[in-house]
Amino acid sequence: MKTIRLKAGKERSLLRRHPWVFDGAIDRGRADPGETVRVESADGRFLAWGAYAPSSKIRVRVWSFDEAERIDAAFFERRLRAAVALRERLAIDSDGVRLVHGESDGLPGLVVDRYGDVLVAQFGSSGAERHKAWIADALLRVTGLSRLYERSDASVRQLEGLPPVTGWLRGDGPTECVIRENGWRLSLDVAEGHKTGYYLDQRDSRRDCAELTRRFGFGEVLNCYSYTGGFTVAALAGGARHVTSIDSSGPALQRARRNVALNGFDAARCTFLDADVNASLRAFWAAGRRFHAIVLDPPKLAPSAAHLERAARAYKDVNRLGFKLLEPGGVLFTYSCSGAVGVELFQKIVASAAHEAGVEATLLARHGGAPDHPTGLAFPEGEYLKGLVAWRRP
Repeated sequence: MKTIRLKAGKERSLLRRHPWVFDGAIDRGRADPGETVRVESADGRFLAWGAYAPSSKIRVRVWSFDEAERIDAAFFERRLRAAVALRERLAIDSDGVRLVHGESDGLPGLVVDRYGDVLVAQFGSSGAERHKAWIADALLRVTGLSRLYERSDASVRQLEGLPPVTGWLRGDGPTECVIRENGWRLSLDVAEGHKTGYYLDQRDSRRDCAELTRRFGFGEVLNCYSYTGGFTVAALAGGARHVTSIDSSGPALQRARRNVALNGFDAARCTFLDADVNASLRAFWAAGRRFHAIVLDPPKLAPSAAHLERAARAYKDVNRLGFKLLEPGGVLFTYSCSGAVGVELFQKIVASAAHEAGVEATLLARHGGAPDHPTGLAFPEGEYLKGLVAWRRP
């Protein structure tokens, strides 16, 4: 077993059970991509077993802090069984569920979603890639399913020196699925679109959107960055009179139309705009349009801390426009999926946006990822999704 020796003092994060070792912390030692290495402190004490990634700034991702652990096929099956058992105990009312959430499930770089009888996996690290066959076989045994599609096309693979890979890993068949969520039916194609085909992390936020639409009696709702229309369906289910959905992807909007029809809603209650969100918001303001509820769920604007300043300006700009277009007594549902933007910073950005819009607002709720997207206590980076539900005071 190859050994990675850390510089003096660089063992502290591992002693706190943080699962990453950055390249600057390493004094000596190398290994092949994904190879399991023994990580030691400067004085030779065992710290962890991890997967080595020679091309990544995150040079080692930890598999285990137990010196007696062996990183073999049985290890991956144990971790997968524990992750799946947790989701079963959560009793999630959907057949679209995240089964494995990377580091927070002790499987760095691995994401697995279940859509009905189809599993979709993303292998986003050198370690997960090296042990792909073990993981794939174990997933089928643990879940009792026979079809596993690979969506290893996220940009993080480039940082690991890995090429994009997509396609059936086990089994085959149609890639289109229909899942049940909050009493609705939603279609997706696991071979297309963002992430593994859908945003399961917003499941509870969509439920709350429907409930608040019902309680407040929202008439006109605006869903920005609408993707395949999850929040659109939620608002319609809550009784919204009309929902305007904006996205820059024509195929996503086509899927959104299909999801509206799939749930039996009248197409006349919807408008779909293939357009830029910021330009549309400015056009609405110039035309004097207002909305009773607005959803702002943009893509990741800060992929790293280096993009933070620019992302903060973008978040403030879109939220300022959102507040200006919100009717007094209306509600803004606003989100950030940028891990580099912390919860406190996001609230400060939104508060500043409200101030610049000349609006007073009250925070009704905070949203985060659904419970099948857990965050390890020692891994705050896993808490990437944060949301605020803000009521504009009359």
